[in-house]
Amino acid sequence: MKPFDPPRKNSLSARQGFRDRGFHAKRSFGQCFLADQNIARRIAQHSVPQPGGTVLEIGAGTGALTGPLLQRQAIVVAIERDRDLIPLLEESFFQPIADGQLFVCEHDAATSDWLALLSEHPTPHAVVGNIPYQITGRLLQRATQVACHVQRVVFMMQKEVADRIQAPCGSRQYGALSVFVRRSFRVVERISVPPTCFRPQPSVHSAVLVLEPHPTLPPADPIFDELVSAAFSQRRKTLRNAWRGSMGLSVQDWEIIAPDAGINLDARAETLCVQDFERLASRLRQVREKHAEGL
Repeated sequence: MKPFDPPRKNSLSARQGFRDRGFHAKRSFGQCFLADQNIARRIAQHSVPQPGGTVLEIGAGTGALTGPLLQRQAIVVAIERDRDLIPLLEESFFQPIADGQLFVCEHDAATSDWLALLSEHPTPHAVVGNIPYQITGRLLQRATQVACHVQRVVFMMQKEVADRIQAPCGSRQYGALSVFVRRSFRVVERISVPPTCFRPQPSVHSAVLVLEPHPTLPPADPIFDELVSAAFSQRRKTLRNAWRGSMGLSVQDWEIIAPDAGINLDARAETLCVQDFERLASRLRQVREKHAEGL
């Protein structure tokens, strides 16, 4: 594939063209557009380590990241929720669209089928985006659901959220998001991004996390999910009180099952690592299966 060669009036400079056409960032969409070429190139390099493959770009915006991704010789499926941006993207990147290297689609990343959008294009697959901060948690959850189908996920997010994902077990920032993301991914790179790299400038600092799926991924597990959610829903309480009445179990049931899995019910949720929750979920599954056999 011939590398995308952006014309002089294209790529990041396309933002000026968008402004010339009367387009302005919409607060209702949480739009803050990347305006730093060096950051865009670094994100593209981490998203496509080797030339080729396919990238699902979430929230193409003004195309600041789209151009560098195309230069990495990847096929780019760019989804954008704001329909006003679609014709502007199509105009700015008409040549790679004509060449079949870029596909611009109006989609909501929170509800669209990521795997269907990637399935017709060559592997390896990656998901990348400067994601709206108000739906970061939902998009990270969706990323865990496709982890076994992608080579990496590269998301720009609020620094506070990145800190929570990387927080050590036992710390105040460690929570349900830390557990859910780290069950599927390891963080291999972090890039700090100050507000000055965006237009308009947000009031918070940002960070890019490069996430790689674990070599062996655990299957989806509703018991694990319910355990973690219940434990952190009342994080100031002990696990005994946080889990009281959850999963259809009494306190007496928990006092038998939890110690069998090496869990101290007098501890709090932030003291449990991913493996602790996995071990308890496995023990609960055994108890349920044994109970079902006795019916």
